[in-house]
Amino acid sequence: MLGRVLEDVRVNERLTIPAAELSWRFSRSSGPGGQGVNTTDSRVELSWNLLASGLLPPALKERAVERLGNRLVDGVLTITASEHRSQLRNREAAGERLAARVAEAIAPPPRQRRPTKPSRGSVERRIGEKKRRAQIKRNRRGEMD
Repeated sequence: MLGRVLEDVRVNERLTIPAAELSWRFSRSSGPGGQGVNTTDSRVELSWNLLASGLLPPALKERAVERLGNRLVDGVLTITASEHRSQLRNREAAGERLAARVAEAIAPPPRQRRPTKPSRGSVERRIGEKKRRAQIKRNRRGEMD
């Protein structure tokens, strides 16, 4: 059963994926379930066509495609949720997961670490502690006759 559910997915305070760009698909979950297992379509697949979307600027879209490369199939990102018994909770979980995945993909890269040298005092303390430990171990050996 294919369908559209009228709810936007909020990625962050500036970015919200409109419901018109989302595609929902519902099917039966696998595994044990009880009496309602054969009648409820509680498994949820949420798809968003990243490449066709005009929501992201080209730089962010390129970054997202690069980071989500192995998760995209023909430019479409698909999230599956089936951990809950109710379809509503699975829809919420899929929406949250999609938002988190997209937010992670468009996040700016971490700042480059500036290499630093250890301070002179820290080097001296480290060497001094090594000498103290060596002396303690030397004292344990005892006198050889």
